[in-house]
Amino acid sequence: MTIPKAALPFLPFARPDIGDAEIAAVTETLRSGWVTTGPKARAFEQAFTDYLGGNGLQSIAVNSATAGLHLALEALGIGPGDEVIAPTLTFTATVEVVRYLGADPVLVDVDPVTLNIDPEAIRAAITPRTKAIVPVHYAGLACRMDAILAIAREHGLKVVEDAAHALPTTWKGRLVGQLDSDVTVFSFYANKTITTGEGGMAVTRDPKLAERMRVMRLHGMSRDAFDRFTSKTPAWYYEVVAPGFKYNLTDTAAALGLVQLQRLPQFVQRRALLAQRYQAQLAHLPLVLPADAPAGDVHAWHLYVVRLAPGARMGRDDLIQALSDRGIGTSVHYVPLHRHPYWRDRYGLTPEQFPQADAAYQAMLSLPLFTAMQDADQDRVIAALHALLG
Repeated sequence: MTIPKAALPFLPFARPDIGDAEIAAVTETLRSGWVTTGPKARAFEQAFTDYLGGNGLQSIAVNSATAGLHLALEALGIGPGDEVIAPTLTFTATVEVVRYLGADPVLVDVDPVTLNIDPEAIRAAITPRTKAIVPVHYAGLACRMDAILAIAREHGLKVVEDAAHALPTTWKGRLVGQLDSDVTVFSFYANKTITTGEGGMAVTRDPKLAERMRVMRLHGMSRDAFDRFTSKTPAWYYEVVAPGFKYNLTDTAAALGLVQLQRLPQFVQRRALLAQRYQAQLAHLPLVLPADAPAGDVHAWHLYVVRLAPGARMGRDDLIQALSDRGIGTSVHYVPLHRHPYWRDRYGLTPEQFPQADAAYQAMLSLPLFTAMQDADQDRVIAALHALLG
């Protein structure tokens, strides 16, 4: 018996995987009476550092990856007159933080296969004003970090990795976060590989950068609330040493993150399996499937982004609508920044300047992929794509 389409539940393109352990951990924290930044946030920072292997790393928990990127660039001294190179195929947060500091982002094109920032485009964009590079590990696949870091060393540039998609991505056997950049910033937004609802983590080996980011994440105060209310020094006294921000992560969020981090190995395994099933089952359709990680490395598979091949029987927008009509959610990652009015108009950008990113955008959509997704859910997506494109 065929189930009527209307009877099938809507399948979103992403959904957080929250279980009883996470609920219990958050409940315990609420009952403890400590709900802002405190012992759980500290424990989460240490657990994250340990996960990445330690080796001099320090982790600074923040309330979003956007906050982490802002703190990282501020700590590196980026300011008015400076330029920061980043890909156009990213979320606006990657470069809006550059404008927070009065500097200018310089957008460049991406590699047509990986959709990651093109190192040669970076090299071509460097000017005397260039101070930093922000590579984005698109969809969970590592950028060519050896080439990017070599360019940075050659020109004396800082590197802040936007690793919002990249937990636990590896490059040449090393976890993103362990590499030789100045700061790496992860996201724990609701659809990421682990979630705290909202949240992020900035990771660095430079103790001066770590200290600056810690001070600036909470109003530029010399002591945070946890220090003040657990220290024998009088709780009321602190000093404001800089005009900081309000970027701290709460203990309730950190409690959720601690459990999610423990579950990350099984999350990674499930995402990889789902991606492999898509790769096998969609191989003969008029689709460009996403690049996998090089042999021996890990793709985090935060997103599964396909592109319609030339000659497909329908366009991207029609395919999105047809899948929606069948109760299947999708998304587009991303409308490139050069197409958004603010960036386009401020910097005089045109699609012709970014041929690879622009062509990819016009053909791409993100298919459902999340760890709570069942095989039967994925089979629905695969069957729908075969019916529509086969």
